[in-house]
Formats: sequence, structure tokens, C-alpha cells
Amino acid sequence: MSEAFDSGPVSFPPGFLWGTATAAYQIEGAVAEGGRTPSIWDTFSHTPGAVENGDTGDIAADHFHRRADDVRLMADLGVNAYRFSVSWPRVQPTGRGPAAQRGLDFYRGLVDDLLEHGITPLLTLYHWDLPQELETAGGWPERDTASRFADYARIVAEALGDRVERWTTLNEPWCSAFLGYGSGVHAPGRTDPVAALRAAHHLNLGHGLAAQALRATLPARAQLAVSLNPSAVRARTRSPADLDARCRIDALANRIFTGPMLHGTYPEDLLADTAQLTDWSYVHGDDLAVIRHPLDSLGINYYSPSVVAAATDSDGTRDDGHGASAHSPWPGADHVAFHQPPGDVTDMGWTVDPTGLYDLLLRYTHEAPGLPLVVTENGAAYPDKPAVDGSVHDPDRIRYLHGHLSAVHRAITDGADVRGYFLWSLMDNFEWAYGYGKRFGAVYVDYDTQARIPKSSARWYRRLAGTGVLPDVHVTT
Repeated sequence: MSEAFDSGPVSFPPGFLWGTATAAYQIEGAVAEGGRTPSIWDTFSHTPGAVENGDTGDIAADHFHRRADDVRLMADLGVNAYRFSVSWPRVQPTGRGPAAQRGLDFYRGLVDDLLEHGITPLLTLYHWDLPQELETAGGWPERDTASRFADYARIVAEALGDRVERWTTLNEPWCSAFLGYGSGVHAPGRTDPVAALRAAHHLNLGHGLAAQALRATLPARAQLAVSLNPSAVRARTRSPADLDARCRIDALANRIFTGPMLHGTYPEDLLADTAQLTDWSYVHGDDLAVIRHPLDSLGINYYSPSVVAAATDSDGTRDDGHGASAHSPWPGADHVAFHQPPGDVTDMGWTVDPTGLYDLLLRYTHEAPGLPLVVTENGAAYPDKPAVDGSVHDPDRIRYLHGHLSAVHRAITDGADVRGYFLWSLMDNFEWAYGYGKRFGAVYVDYDTQARIPKSSARWYRRLAGTGVLPDVHVTT
């Protein structure tokens, strides 16, 4: 379903955060400047065949050198918040030892620029760029990586805690664990289901340890969050086999993180479904208490729902929307098939369906009452190209945003405490294993010249951010 929930303009609450979002490796470039050492994505993107067209993030959108101009661009878009990530190997080369002050200076300057323009910074500590030396030592499947992450969190908090109030530990740990160590379509490209499950736990533990380090270092006014990409999982039919398939994927996509983070436990069905792979002995005595650290908000990243069923011999290759691979990112769910939901699709092949976002916002409203929610990523890729006059028109993206923001408003009306919305993404960038072939930005980037061209959706979003009232899909000025 791609239609909006509301037939007319709707108003969002006062103080609502209207933002855009990016990730360090996707936009910064300058991968060998200022003491920065390689991350797993540097290594992975330079591995032949790992990324489409052999693209790398070596230059990306050159944000490292164009920071001030990009902040002015945000100010022109009228946003009042910006969600960015810090590059771990830029501020703590190799993932151990003292800080690299030149790396921290970049983020100090970025935050100062944002504050000067009245833009609230939301800092994410980890958006997938693990220092390569930590991966060489075992990566997220090893317990020590969680401790290293807490040390890194403390370094960043000491440097920026006087000016940044909103902190996020991890972005989409599901992707880090299951695409990085399960299917291998993301860095570091490993294909071991047990390693993926171990990584999921140590990412959870890293979140808890980092949250403790942040609380001990930051002023009392600081707010802590984590950004998950929960899946709106739907069974293809109401048959017991299809409902079991939904339960298995829901456990691996969602409850493996929200279970310990929100409730201090792993779901019993998850443990049972994966018992033939692992005994979970890497979960130590007080780990779950550490992971269940009080949060000030929960970030929800959403793009498209999933439809699952019990697999049959006729299903053949089953695409779960996370990239083709001979290896599954779903340990213990080998007999689950993914089916394309009906409806229009984006350039990623993802079905446009705002109802999934509505369902997730209501789900976590009921599961974690009193915990504010923020839509920390939502957006769409389309094959945008400049017109003859140099302008870039993207009406499909505007329709996508209108439908999903209508869903957010309906969720608020129905009781969800949603505090903000962050458009993914500020600008076109390095889209991980898809390289530069997919464009999610509200701002077009000419990668040959690094020129920035705001698209029609950027003008539409500027009107929304300035008024708090959802414009009609045809309004772009």
C-alpha cells in the first residue's frame, strides 16, 4: 500500500525534530587523512567483487573537506536537527589507545558549525565502520570488541559532551551482525551463522557498556538512544507453518535486540530455534543487566515491510531485500521464504508501504510504554538525474515521504510518542555494497565535481520543516 493515511494537510507537535541523516563512511572520504586508519569497510570495498562497480568510500561525497558548506546546505533546507556518525578509526586509530586529536577536531568543528546554525546534533557512535585491526583480532564475534567500543565511547564523550546532548550508541546492529558475519554482503564479509549470533550478542553488550560509559562521562542532561531497524514482518497466510516462519524472523530481526535492551532477556523461542547452532554460552552472568541500560528514546529505521512463509521446493532463490548471497543472514530459519510484498517499488526493489512504519511505531509504543520514539531513518532511492536546466526533480520520493509521514502522524494520533523524523539521506552517497548506483539523497551529488543540487524533495521537506504542516505532494516551493 502506497497511499497516504490522511487526505489533507496535518500538523505535527510543537518541538518536533525535523532532520536529515548521514553516516561517516558514506560521505566523509579522506580515508587516510588526519591519522585515520582503515575500517572494515575500507578493506571490504577494496575487495574485488564485494561492491558494485568496484566503488569505494575513499572520496565518497568529500564531506570531510566540505563540512562547512554542507552545514550551510542543511541550514538552507530548514532542518533543526542533523544525525551523523563518528568514524571510530578517525578518532581512535586501530580501535585502541589514545584519541587522535585531529580526528576529534573534525567533529568538534562539525558540531560547532551545527550549533551556530541552530541545528541540534544527534551523534551516533557506530555506523558499521569497525577499525580493521579490531576485526583482525576477531571483530564483533569476540567479547573484547564490546569493551573496546566502551572505551571509544568514553573518548568521544569526553571530547564532545560539553556541546552534544543527544547520543546514539549503535545504528542497525542487525546489519552489522547478520549481513556482516552471516550473509557476507556487508563488511567484513564473513559467512558464519554462529559468528553472526555471537556478534549480535556482543553488539548488544557493547551498547550496554557504551551506555554505562556515556552516563559516567556526560552531563546529566545528556540523552541516550539506540537506532534499530526492526522489521515489520508479516506472514503470507495464517497457516501454522507461515506463522511459525514469521515468529522465527521476528525473533532474529527484532527481539534479539529489543529483548535484552528493553526487557533484559533473550526470547526463549530464539534460543530454541538456534540451539542446534550455539549454546549461547558467550552470554555471561551480568551481561543482560548491562545491556538493559535505561534509554531516553528508541530510534526506529524503516524502509519496507517483509512478507514470509514456510519455504517450499518451488520457492527457489528467495530474496529478503538485503542483497543476493548464497549464505543466509537468518540463522536457524533456513526453511523460511521471503516474498515480495505487493505495490510500487523503489530503485532498491523495496515495496513502498507506509503501514509497516505505523505498525512498528504502535508496536514499540505498547512494548515500551513511556519510552519516546524517533524515526531516525526513512527514505527511498530513485534513479534521479539532472534535467537539461540542471534541476533534479524526484516526485516519487516526495510521494514516498508524504505517505510515510502521514503514517507517522496517524501513529501519533493513535498514542505513539514520536519526537522526530530524520530523512535518509541528506545527500546522495556511497550506498554500501551498492556503491554509487543508488541515490537516497534529498540533495543530488555530482560525483565528478562534488557539486550539490537540492532536489524537489529538498524544497518540499524545507516547507515541512519550516511549518510543521505536511504539504501536498505537489508543493515544492
